[in-house]
Amino acid sequence: MPVKTWDIWVRFTHWSIAGIVAWNLFGPTDQAHRVLGYVAAGLVASRIVWGFIGTTNARFAAWWPGRSHLTAYIRSLAAGEPQQHLSHNPLGGLMALTLWLLILALAVSGWLMRVNAFWGEDWPQDLHTCLSTALQVCVCAHILAAIVMSVWTRENLIGAMLTGFKRDLGDQDTSR
Repeated sequence: MPVKTWDIWVRFTHWSIAGIVAWNLFGPTDQAHRVLGYVAAGLVASRIVWGFIGTTNARFAAWWPGRSHLTAYIRSLAAGEPQQHLSHNPLGGLMALTLWLLILALAVSGWLMRVNAFWGEDWPQDLHTCLSTALQVCVCAHILAAIVMSVWTRENLIGAMLTGFKRDLGDQDTSR
């Protein structure tokens, strides 16, 4: 029986940010690139707020990747029996936080490139380029992990982020 996992705001911010990131990574670096970068940062900020006040599975309390949760999850992977989570698993949560931090840092570095105080300086552009490369690597890892874990656990994680529903885990849910 399907269980509502991801609310509309989680799914909207996820797919909107994904689309903006794809556009900004592969599209032209023009005014739209800058505006969309700031929109992405605003969506990340709103998602962070939602992590405190949102629905149960959207809240950080449901999926914060603490050391003990990460260790237990990695051990379950090594044993070939990954723990099931209704919300993000600990590595997925860690990836979400990493992606959000990179997007926010990209917005700041992009803004710094336009500040008069740094006119003629190369480091803001170099930082922006390094952050962009890191984001590309993390996005690829995120997509690959979603596919691999969907196949391994027989749980359509990408479908869940589209529909908002996951299968009921019953007593298998190892989240908090």
